[in-house]
Amino acid sequence: MIKRILFATDFSRWARRAEDYACALACSWKASLTVLSVAEFPPGLNPDYPINQQYLADLLKTASSKLVDLKGRAERRGIAVTTRVATGIPSEEVIAAARAEGSDLIIVGTRGKTGLAHVLLGSTAERVIRGAPCPVLAVKTEPEDNEDEGVPSRPVTPERILVPVDFSDCSLDALAYASVVAQQAGASLMLLHVLEPVSYGLDFTLDFSRTRQAESQIWTKRLEELVFSHQRPDMPVEYRLRGGLPADSILDSAQTLPCDLIVMGTHGRRGISHTISGSVVEAVLRKARCPVVAVRSQKFGPSHRQTVPEDISPTNHH
Repeated sequence: MIKRILFATDFSRWARRAEDYACALACSWKASLTVLSVAEFPPGLNPDYPINQQYLADLLKTASSKLVDLKGRAERRGIAVTTRVATGIPSEEVIAAARAEGSDLIIVGTRGKTGLAHVLLGSTAERVIRGAPCPVLAVKTEPEDNEDEGVPSRPVTPERILVPVDFSDCSLDALAYASVVAQQAGASLMLLHVLEPVSYGLDFTLDFSRTRQAESQIWTKRLEELVFSHQRPDMPVEYRLRGGLPADSILDSAQTLPCDLIVMGTHGRRGISHTISGSVVEAVLRKARCPVVAVRSQKFGPSHRQTVPEDISPTNHH
């Protein structure tokens, strides 16, 4: 069960929609909610200089005041909130707080998908995702989502959750976490496996087409087994097998099915695994219209392993 939620906010209007999710999920799941605000104080600044001390004092005063307002909004919805203020680099402080709190879920707001937003998203939310000790729910606000500060947060209820699976450990861990979320939210699951395009030379033949068809049948059978093993009376589970590029197929499926939450596995590391798996997650994070939960396999501990039959290799699939 997800019982401890950490919501990190900078009080921007981009964080307000994430606040909707934090409060709604804490309320419906009867989970504890800790709200964290980080007064950004770069390591290069000398904290002993009077002007820097004044700068930090002003940041902390503003943050504390806004936390009081947020707490009031939450309490009017019947939610008990614990507030925290930290100083330092936002992503590092959020990760440290999640470890200290033993959080089951971190919620952060992100900006829309254009212009400077890419830089800002990469500098905070994606760093949190790569280093967080638990899954991270990234809630994006599009530029046109300009909500009036005085309007109460509108309800948030995930009803259909999309889970991309490539049968790797991290995607199966994401499915396990998505199952927990679906049961708590009373939602259904939609599993998606993407068969990526295969490059071929001029000797394209019918044999290749038959091989592709056989491969499709293998993955379909594997998906059916996965659906059967996760189906519960109170949690419908379906699947889709699609061709195309992973990120594009995931984004299109989320809109056309439609789904209101995407849960994805990520290695959360740099290097090869980050290039292959991380790039897909980041592309979805930047362009998805619905919130995205990024799940690292480390969430379940080093002894947790999911296995795939030897005759099915997920190397080129997502």
